[in-house]
Amino acid sequence: MRRKTFAGMNCSIARTLDVVGERWSMLIIRDAFQGVTRFDEFQARLGISRNILTDRLEQLVGQGVLERRPYQEHPARYDYVLTDKGRDLWPVMTTLRQWGDQWEAPDGRPVLAEHRSCGHPLGAVLVCEHCGGQLDHSSVTLSPGPGARSGRPPVRVPATAD
Repeated sequence: MRRKTFAGMNCSIARTLDVVGERWSMLIIRDAFQGVTRFDEFQARLGISRNILTDRLEQLVGQGVLERRPYQEHPARYDYVLTDKGRDLWPVMTTLRQWGDQWEAPDGRPVLAEHRSCGHPLGAVLVCEHCGGQLDHSSVTLSPGPGARSGRPPVRVPATAD
């Protein structure tokens, strides 16, 4: 069963979910960041059925997240590698893993991510690109952007209860 598309919604989060919001897609992207490129490798690591994996890979290629590169002609076989659009998901995957490490990993982090330069564990931190100040939900104001549709109510951020 196909799920509803969010393509008509004027929301970057909703439209992003159309690209990567299916759970197998995120796990394929996770494995691609870990160096997996071949269909059989994805299938073995994920335990996913061939038809679902084929569908998800086709969707990710169609959305420009992965690129299919032939490595064998007879029979035709392909590597699936991250595109620039796919590599730009790295901060998303990192913060998602960090959230999971904190809230959904009762036995501790399943994967340790370390900064190569200093060797210390990394923690994703959102900062203002202008002043470098750390950001959280209470330090941000939302307002309509250039892509906002007219006639819609303005974006409002609820006051936080601190």
